[in-house]
Amino acid sequence: MGTLLEVGLGKIPPQEIKKIMEAKDRSLAGPTAPAQGLFLMEVEY
Repeated sequence: MGTLLEVGLGKIPPQEIKKIMEAKDRSLAGPTAPAQGLFLMEVEY
C-alpha cells in the first residue's frame, strides 16, 4: 500500500511497480502503510 501511495504522490513512476514486485526486494518498495483504516472485508473460497 505504501508503494502505491508513493506512485500517487509522484515519487515512484507507475511502471516501476512491476519491477519492484519481480525483484522480491522489500528495500526497493515504498514505506509500509500504517494499519489504520485497513481491514479485511471478505474471504471467498
